[in-house]
Amino acid sequence: MTEMKSRGFLRDNGLSLVFGALFVATLVGQAISGTADFNAQQIAEGLEPVSFAEYVTSSSFGVDVMENWQSEYLQFFLFIYATVWLVQLGSTESKKPGEEGKETDKEQKVGRHADEDSPEWAKVGGWRTALFSRSLGTLMAVLFVLTWVASSVAGWAAYNSEQLSRREDPVTWPAYLAEADFWNRSFQNWQSEMLAVGSMAVFSVYLRHRGSSESKPVGVAHAQTGQSG
Repeated sequence: MTEMKSRGFLRDNGLSLVFGALFVATLVGQAISGTADFNAQQIAEGLEPVSFAEYVTSSSFGVDVMENWQSEYLQFFLFIYATVWLVQLGSTESKKPGEEGKETDKEQKVGRHADEDSPEWAKVGGWRTALFSRSLGTLMAVLFVLTWVASSVAGWAAYNSEQLSRREDPVTWPAYLAEADFWNRSFQNWQSEMLAVGSMAVFSVYLRHRGSSESKPVGVAHAQTGQSG
């Protein structure tokens, strides 16, 4: 096996670095615009505006951020597990029809079938290999649960803040989980993620983007499945 040589940290990690920078930039943009929007509402209601620091540490900002994060991790969690058993003919996001399932140890290069440079936990067998074999999906599931809890707590705090401003009684966290406000916020984000994943799976059957790993080679037949280039 040919050893992959490093071309320098920036070139070897360009994708994660660019999206990391875009994440920080858009999060800051959300915080700035969110502060302005929140203060516009405060003034319209005859209330005092808040500082930038006060807004980014508020439940209003927290719930907006956490709702988006948890819907993204839900998308990845479901997609990782669904693509083990489900296929989409012609899609780059799918395995080839007939290859559904967890595949053999030889195909997955685990245990005695591992390569010399395979991850250590892929070689050792037992519970460590079993855990490592499901580590990506498990992490996405855990992150979804954590961000779901965080979004529900932040949403609960924001909801009770509105309740108190209207001189109404606050509710407990379990009671908030039964409120339409919570599920309306959740489903708004979840449906957009399901649409995005489903659209990408289908669009990649018929459309191309030259050079992208998310696209098939331009001249490959529509029915060719699981190939990227």
